[in-house]
Amino acid sequence: MGDRAETPEPSPFLSAVGYIGDRVTQALSTLDPETVSQAVGLLDSAPKIFTYGAGRSGIIARAFAMRLVQTGLTAFVIGESVTPIVHRGDVVVIFSNRGESQSSVQTANIVRREGAELVVITARGNSKLAHAASLLVHLPLPEEPQRPRLAPLGTLFESASLRLSDGLVAALMARRGETEESLRRRHAIIV
Repeated sequence: MGDRAETPEPSPFLSAVGYIGDRVTQALSTLDPETVSQAVGLLDSAPKIFTYGAGRSGIIARAFAMRLVQTGLTAFVIGESVTPIVHRGDVVVIFSNRGESQSSVQTANIVRREGAELVVITARGNSKLAHAASLLVHLPLPEEPQRPRLAPLGTLFESASLRLSDGLVAALMARRGETEESLRRRHAIIV
């Protein structure tokens, strides 16, 4: 009895990495290919693309705008001092986990008033923001008891959004005939 080795608890790091990876993969596997195709088409044909998100979702939005520019598209981050006004025909992509943040809803209202296309990426398909969308990209992330411990706050949504936006970039690269080398030539010079 005393000689039996106890099975060690899995490390919190490995548990979290596995949990986050599994949940993000599950959420992305539910995406309708037609919705993804529509998003790629809107992005590819837009005169200008704008991205927005609050908090960590905003960091994902900034990363997406960077890759869009590197793909040869014209993209801006809403809230930056050099960002121009949105016009009809432009596309605005808003990342929002709950789809209820005041700044995201206000941004959506302005976008709709100006006649631009609004792509909403959210985990809440019935949110205010989802209802304002021209194109809704719903990332279903069901609540689970272990989620707060392994993926606190918006971690699952943010991780899924980054993978989603990187997948959209890959689809845009294929559609536009871009390569890693062509993206690298447009990469910002950092001193």
